[in-house]
Parts: sequence; structure tokens; C-alpha cells
Amino acid sequence: MSLKVVVTDYIEADLDWEAGEMAKRNIRFEAYQLKFKPEAEVLEKLRDADVIVVNMVKLTESLISKLEKCRLIIRHGIGYDNVDVAACTKYGIQFAYQPDYCKEDVAEHAIALIFACARKVVRSRKTLEESSVRGQWDFTGLFPIYRLDGKTLGILGVGRIGSRVFRKLRTFGFRIIASDPLLSDKHRKELEAEGLELVDQETLFRESDFITVHTPLQPSTRHIVNAEMLALMKPTAYLVNTSRGPMVDTAALADAVRNKCIAGAAIDVFDQEPPDPSFELFKLENVILTPHIGWASEEAGWEIRKSIVNDILAAAEGRAARCVVNEIKDLKVK
Repeated sequence: MSLKVVVTDYIEADLDWEAGEMAKRNIRFEAYQLKFKPEAEVLEKLRDADVIVVNMVKLTESLISKLEKCRLIIRHGIGYDNVDVAACTKYGIQFAYQPDYCKEDVAEHAIALIFACARKVVRSRKTLEESSVRGQWDFTGLFPIYRLDGKTLGILGVGRIGSRVFRKLRTFGFRIIASDPLLSDKHRKELEAEGLELVDQETLFRESDFITVHTPLQPSTRHIVNAEMLALMKPTAYLVNTSRGPMVDTAALADAVRNKCIAGAAIDVFDQEPPDPSFELFKLENVILTPHIGWASEEAGWEIRKSIVNDILAAAEGRAARCVVNEIKDLKVK
């Protein structure tokens, strides 16, 4: 059997290791950087692929319907809002993703942002530089700073990543509460047994000193953080988002920070990536911004590469990928 694998786009420096693994098994392997390319150009490269690995290229029904041989699409990452999964199912294509990818790293990044907000780490650099010029300390605009011990941390979404934030911080002195519109009964019982306090969404926004967002992006969760929810927050509270940009209504967040309805925010993900230079959060001193880097670690990078190769080898043997979103009975490659 001859298998053809095509990578639409990738974030690694190169895919030499993957190419070597495929060559050992006589699997044809092609890798491109097709992000932002016209759909016709993307289709030209993908049309006769048996397996497609996608990072950020949009795979629409229009494109998926024209794939001649594809039986498996693998998303390089956790979220998959750039892939029309319903279309995959309609055209008999299995869709898999990597839900365990970088969960430790995103949890750590969220925690780092929480601490950076609390200790005003970014603004402290400006204070230091201005004091250096004056030749004396001037902490104007830096205070108040509150200790974290005894504060309430709210976790919006306690799946793989949100639950890691809880487990990493539960001995840090926080009261930790959580709300999750997608939480299963089994997972709920497990978390409650570990001591997590589950509350409704309004209570979470009203009582938290820090809110960290970890829900997946779905129609029901888009703008889950909106003007109404932000209005419930304390004026001393901070919002952290390391999940997906559209989880937060950016205009509402900017208004909330500008009007001092909340103390500030830390954002790693954006509606448009990278954001336009005119992005309104760039103008706000009390907002920490990082370049969608929560996923990044050397360890996570190699874990996902090996996981994707294993999914490809499963397809070569007519087996299902490890984490399948839809269900297709016939996995045989044409």
C-alpha cells in the first residue's frame, strides 16, 4: 500500500525527523507552508493526499469535498475551529487532534500571567527605568499590590488544562472555584473529591480576584467573557485568557479596563493572529500581552511530533488515530 501524507503548514524549524520516519516505511511525505494561501493553491497540494496534517490552514467544506483520497485529517494542536469536522464526517474522513498537547505548558503560562498581574511585573520594569532616570525611587502608579494568599482564583473551564491549573495551585493559598458549562458528571465528581469548589458562572465572575479562561471554543462559548460578565467582576480583579481569542469580547474587555471596572488583564490569544498594530489592547498599560506562546516548550514540541507520527502509522495499518473527534467505520486508504 502506498500512503501519501501532506502537511499544510507547520511551526517547527523543519520536519526532517518526520520525513525520515516516513522514509523508513516507504510513506510519501510532503510539507508546505500554505497558511494564508488561496484555497485553490491549498487544494492543489492536498487533492490526492491520504493523510493531511494541519496546523492553522482553514479546511472548509468546499475544500474537504474536493479531496480525492483523504481518509484522515490530523490537527497539530488542541483546538480545531479551523477544520469543518461535520464536513469531514460527511465525506468519510476521520478527524483526530492532540488534546494532551502542551496542557502542562499552557497551565504554566496561565499561572505565570496570574502572578505577573498580581505582582505587576511588567509595569515594575517601567517604574525601575523611570526611577533610574530620576535617581530615586518613584512608585507612582504601581500600587496597590495585594498578596495572593487568601485570594479567590476562578477557573472558567476545568478540562485538561483548567484542571492542571487547579492541581498546580491548590496548595498556594488560594480559594479556588470553577465553572464549566461542558463538565461531565464523572469529571465533576473527581474534581469535587479533590476539593475543587464548583459554582455557577455568575458567582465565579462576581467572587474571583483572578479569572483564568480554559474552555474550548464552540458557538456556545464564543464571547463567554462579555460586557455582562465583566461588569460582575471586582474592580481589583484580573482576567487571564490562554485558551482562544474569541472566548473574550475584546471591545468589552478594553472598555472594562479603561473604565477601571477591572484592574487589568493578561492575554495570550487573539481573534486575529497576530493582531493588527491598531489593536486596542496595545494601548492599555494594565494589560499584559504575550504572542500566543502558552503552548511552547521543547518537551511539548517533541511530544506532539511523535504523537502525530503515531497517528499516521495507525492510518497506514488501517487503525484509528489515538484521539478521534468523529467516527468513521471504514478507515482503509484507497
